Amino acid sequence: MFVVHCQDKPGAQQIRLDNRAAHLEWLKSNLDKIAMAGPVQTEDRSGMVGSVLVLNFAERAELDAFLAQDPYAKAGLFEAVTVLPYKKVLP
Repeated sequence: MFVVHCQDKPGAQQIRLDNRAAHLEWLKSNLDKIAMAGPVQTEDRSGMVGSVLVLNFAERAELDAFLAQDPYAKAGLFEAVTVLPYKKVLP
């Protein structure tokens, strides 16, 4: 299992909006791999500035191949992507 934090490029809100429907469909078609997923919001919650995903993959190479298929990644939305191994403890 891995936790993934994707940080949008500054000023890329329109890229996010233009690709949101495709991104959500891609996620929905891969629900078996997703423990949790959602957008990171601005402090005032008026916009989205990134994504956090907790994904069920045993190997990093499989995860990387999966992430490369994200419509957001293909559109160049992200400034940075941080991936960390994750161990669920609770609940």
